[in-house]
Amino acid sequence: MNETGSSAVDTAVIVVGAGPVGLALTLDLARRGVEVRLLERAGEGFAGSRAKGIQPRTLEVLDDFGLAGAALAAGSAYPPMGLHLGPFTKTWRMHATAPDSAGTPYPDVLLLPQYATTELLRTAVERLGVRVEFDTRAVEITQDDTSCAVRLEDGRLLTARYVVGADGGSSTVRKAAGIAFEGTTDESDRMILVDGTVDGLSRDRWHIWPRVRGRSVAACPLPGDGNRFQIMIRTRPGDILGAPGGGELAGADLTALLRRRADRSLTLRDITWTSVFRPNVRLAERYRNGRLLLCGDAAHVHTPAGAQGLNTGVQDAHNLGWKLQQVLAGADDALLDSYEAERRPVAAQVLGRSTELYEGLRGTRPGKLTRGQDEHQLGISYFGGPLAHADAPRTATLRSGDRAPDALLPHPTAEATRLFDLYRGPHFTTLAFGARAAVAAKAATASTASVAPDRPTRPSAGTPVRHHVVLPHTTPRTPREAALLDAYGITEDTVVLVRPDGYIGAIDMVGSTADEPAA
Repeated sequence: MNETGSSAVDTAVIVVGAGPVGLALTLDLARRGVEVRLLERAGEGFAGSRAKGIQPRTLEVLDDFGLAGAALAAGSAYPPMGLHLGPFTKTWRMHATAPDSAGTPYPDVLLLPQYATTELLRTAVERLGVRVEFDTRAVEITQDDTSCAVRLEDGRLLTARYVVGADGGSSTVRKAAGIAFEGTTDESDRMILVDGTVDGLSRDRWHIWPRVRGRSVAACPLPGDGNRFQIMIRTRPGDILGAPGGGELAGADLTALLRRRADRSLTLRDITWTSVFRPNVRLAERYRNGRLLLCGDAAHVHTPAGAQGLNTGVQDAHNLGWKLQQVLAGADDALLDSYEAERRPVAAQVLGRSTELYEGLRGTRPGKLTRGQDEHQLGISYFGGPLAHADAPRTATLRSGDRAPDALLPHPTAEATRLFDLYRGPHFTTLAFGARAAVAAKAATASTASVAPDRPTRPSAGTPVRHHVVLPHTTPRTPREAALLDAYGITEDTVVLVRPDGYIGAIDMVGSTADEPAA
């Protein structure tokens, strides 16, 4: 018998695509005890630096997976930007720091190449006993009312309760689901991406050489030993780049191009990865068709500006993982509809912003190349959506659907010094503020056995919930207590339910009765 409660399928969930998004979803499912298989058509893990900016909110997701420390150790701070204007270089900081009011232990964007993010997640997945099935291509996917069937290129047939496509812009799962991928691709604007060692270039900044008609060159130092850079060279129609017959550029051609466009003293060697990017801006019409769901680039593709694509995709996975578990454990299947309702508007907004930022790369003004707090994704809220009705109770600062901020605990222990320590893991969390709230939260937790259709964010019998009395009173007695109460807007006895993905599931004000203890 498997997680779905039936022996009629091979596994509960098949994830197609083992990039950062597919790995994040697989990790989230595996740590919940859900049987999952991860298929990857490539023969090995991704070797390029491509998406290299990890935003504060995604670092919080990695924290929930227990991987934030490893990510920080593998990455580095973003270097300042250096705009080369003839003999002069103008420097400035590209990414803003999140303000203290954001309530995050990760206020800065992390520079972490995609190959390092992938390796980090794959190692965590393998520790849980799931291996990536490389060289495994899905060629046909069908579904009925109870399961899905995935036909592989080698003729094997796999079955599962659900199939999730994290297989990129050309997603096989999306095509099988018959979901339109609306948007545009600009064939006239291309960017050559190269990972390699550059001799003669300092690592103390991200170098930019602006050129006419948008033919700019940039070189970002990559974390680790050696003089490794990700090089970005924008091209336009009619450019003669040196490759005979219009084929791929060889190392010598790329060195010549770098010298011609940037600095004649530079030498490019030890190239490990090259790619050609085209501005491709698309959004899936839907994120779900029955038992087929989409995540990451299978649902939305962005320009690279603003470091949004990978981050949005990993957060898709974080939103979907707990919902899949809930449904597999007996929750109403309609809970999966909330995934699209919550995440598609986020992707639509991000698409617009990343496109705007990409257009700014054509100029030389630092203001057009600076990234602010919008890119941190800390302000994302699902308020007003299907799981966070607009008329639900709220505190002075938080509503259902808002991200649950971090804060130091008034009474730290060896196991927990801050709220994120309590949230870390696959469980729901209840926070009780005040004595009456403590009693109410304990009673509600003890009586919860299933997910009611009108309260789908309530824990099911298959999902753990951890109850914490954060403060037995709601009048602050120390500065740390005051900071915590202010962060959560607590002015009276309150129970806050935090979803497994770190968003507020419900807020309940606990009134006074004659039978309840005084605060």
